[in-house]
Amino acid sequence: MTRTSACRLSGSPLEVVLDLGQQPLGNGFLLPDEFSDEYFFSLQCGFSEASRLFQLMEQPAPERMFHQDYAFFSGTSRHMKQHFADFASDVIGKGFITDDSSFIVELGSNDGIFLSHFAQKGIPHLGVEPSGAVADVAESQGITVTREFFDTNLSRRIRDEHGQADVISAANVMCHIPGINELAQGISLLLKEDGVLIFEDPYLGDIIRLTSYDQIYDEHVFLFSALSVQSIFSAVGMELIDLQPQLTHGGSMRYTLAKSGRRAISPTVQVILDQELAQGLDKTETFIQFALRVRESGERLRSKMQQLRSQRKTIAAYGATSKSTTIYNYAGIGPDLIDYICDNTPLKQGKFSPGVHIPIFAEEHFRSHPPEYAFLAAWNHEKELRQHNKAFEDAGGRWITHVPDVHILD
Repeated sequence: MTRTSACRLSGSPLEVVLDLGQQPLGNGFLLPDEFSDEYFFSLQCGFSEASRLFQLMEQPAPERMFHQDYAFFSGTSRHMKQHFADFASDVIGKGFITDDSSFIVELGSNDGIFLSHFAQKGIPHLGVEPSGAVADVAESQGITVTREFFDTNLSRRIRDEHGQADVISAANVMCHIPGINELAQGISLLLKEDGVLIFEDPYLGDIIRLTSYDQIYDEHVFLFSALSVQSIFSAVGMELIDLQPQLTHGGSMRYTLAKSGRRAISPTVQVILDQELAQGLDKTETFIQFALRVRESGERLRSKMQQLRSQRKTIAAYGATSKSTTIYNYAGIGPDLIDYICDNTPLKQGKFSPGVHIPIFAEEHFRSHPPEYAFLAAWNHEKELRQHNKAFEDAGGRWITHVPDVHILD
C-alpha cells in the first residue's frame, strides 16, 4: 500500500476533497471463509491545482488488485465488444496502423478484446497484462502477451526486442497506474517519433456532472481531465492532438497524443480545454462541492431502499461491478437491503460482494427468482441490460438508479 500527501505528478501538497471511508478492493469478491481477514483501506481523494490531477491519497499494492484471479473480463459485454471493434477500426482508418510492418502495444490488454482485431490481420502487436486469468484468455486467441506491469525497464526491453511502436493504446488502464511520471517516460521511450498514444479512461468532467462517485475505487488512482493529461505528458515532450468523448463506463474520454510538433492538433482540443476551465476542473472548490453531492446521493439511495424494504419489497442488484463496491460500503447497503446480486462472470458467481457480503448468483437466478426492484449497479450498460431483461419489466419489475440522481426508472 502507498499513501501520499503530495501530488504524484507535481509533488505539490494535496488537499483532501472527498472521503469515501474504509473500502475493500473493488474486485475483491470472496468466499465466507475469507470474510475474517478481508483487506480494507482508506478511500480519500485529493486534488492538486498545480497539476490539475484528482487522485487517491492511498492505493493498495498493485499485486492485491491485479492477479491470477482478477475478475473483470471486457469480452462479457456485447456493447464493449462493439466498442473495441469500432476503436480498432478508428485506429486503422486514421492511418496510425498501416500494414504488417506496423507495431501496436496495448497496456492492460485484458482478454484481448481490442488486440484481436489486429492479430486477425497479422499486424505485429503486444499486450501488456499482469493479470493471469484474463491474459490466459487472450493467449488462447493467439494474442501475444507479456505478463508484467509496465515501467521504463519493460519499455526498453520491448523496444530492444520488437522495435518502437507506431501506436500505444490503453482502455480504462492509465488511470490505474500510480507511477504516472515513469509511465509517461516509458511511453515516450517506446513510441516512434511519429507514433501516437491513444487511451481512454473514465472522464472526470462527466463524473463531476453526473455525481457518479462509484467511478472512484481502489484501481482508479487517478481520474483524468484533458487539463491533467496535458500536464502529465508535456513533461516528456508530448501534446494532445485530439479528444473524443465516449459513452463507455458512463462517460469516458479518448485522448490522442503525439510527440510535440509531429502532428496537427484538432480544434476539438482547445474547445474541450475551455469547457473544463468553465466547469472548474482546475479548482479545488469544485471538488469540495462534488463531495457534498456525493454524501447526499449515498443518503438518498439508502433511504429509498429502506423505504421499499419497509413496504416488504424484494430488491436485487444487477451487475457485480467494482463500481458498486464503493456505493455499498459508503452508503451502508448490505444484505439487509439487497437480497442478492446477479452477474454473468463465472469467477464472481458463488462468491460474495466485497465488504458488505451480498451473495452473487448467475443471471439465471434473476429470472427464476425475480425481485420487485433491481438496483442497476452496471448503470453504464443501462440500454443493453434493459433490452436483455425486458421480461423483468414486462412482469412489473422496476429498476433503481443513482445516476444522475436517485430515482426509479420509467
